[in-house]
Amino acid sequence: MAATTSQGKTFTLFMVGITAACAGIAYFSTASGKLALLVGLVGLAISAAGFFKIKPLEGKTGTTPQPIALKLAGIVSALVGWYVVLIGIHLVASVGGRLFTTILGLTISLVGVLVFLPAAANKNAIWKA
Repeated sequence: MAATTSQGKTFTLFMVGITAACAGIAYFSTASGKLALLVGLVGLAISAAGFFKIKPLEGKTGTTPQPIALKLAGIVSALVGWYVVLIGIHLVASVGGRLFTTILGLTISLVGVLVFLPAAANKNAIWKA
């Protein structure tokens, strides 16, 4: 997903760092887990510095800013949908009830992702300028 070599190297370091940090968290009780967490966090810090270093070289973005209200509505809708799924699983004991809350939460999330976010992106799309 990188356009330049520096972006690719920095993104690769980020992916390795996040993987090592997650493995370190999972096996934190062992010495190798603590070492993996430390190496992962150092990799994440180096990749963050690399991303900030190459950011000014990217130039002007191709699109104009999208409306913040629609983006927030999409994000909130997606998060509320998953919250409904998580809460529904813990509050409802029957399989049918859990299925209903899961489908309801997934529907709420999909409305946010498939309705609000594309509407925000298409509001000021580059082809409409």
